[in-house]
Amino acid sequence: MKVYSYVLDHDFGFAPNPFFGVCTLATCKPKIRDRATRGDWIVGTGCAKRKRRGKLVYYMRVGDVITYDQYWNDPRFRSKRPRLNGNKMQAFGDNIYRRSPTGEWLQENSFHSLPHGPNPLNVNHDTGSERVLIGSEFAYWGGSGPTIPQEFRDWNGDDICAGRFHRVNFAEGLAEAFLEWARSQGQRGQIGTPADWPRSG
Repeated sequence: MKVYSYVLDHDFGFAPNPFFGVCTLATCKPKIRDRATRGDWIVGTGCAKRKRRGKLVYYMRVGDVITYDQYWNDPRFRSKRPRLNGNKMQAFGDNIYRRSPTGEWLQENSFHSLPHGPNPLNVNHDTGSERVLIGSEFAYWGGSGPTIPQEFRDWNGDDICAGRFHRVNFAEGLAEAFLEWARSQGQRGQIGTPADWPRSG
């Protein structure tokens, strides 16, 4: 079991996508998606530039790992296909990639596309791994996450919060103790709303 921790530069409910009863990481963070396996934990914390450093945004236990094509074709995840004219949860759907019959990547109109079509930069970055992480055991607070106790910020000189890149190797006992605390918060599923959602509309 490994714990992957990273800082969310922005939080729109897109990566991760905590809606419709399951948390998914299908875009961004290709290195985490490429390496995480079933039973691993993903932890997302807030960023300093949004004055949310040290806040817990979400955690999820990886219950399954599937490909983009499997994600697109699985009826369980059809609700996560983006509908830009729908409500906010639908507009930020992360089920946006599949391969064409000739093997090229297709990108749905979404948060990661351009107004006139696919965004090549996002396509290239996201498809650095075609793995999608699925988690039914998760807690997502978004902009209302709890402050991470100082003991996990300075555990024998180590910090559960990552810096610029994700972290996976921590001082002995830190990751386990942090997960025990996080899970002890009691709430599960989607608890709050994304910090960067517009507050009107």
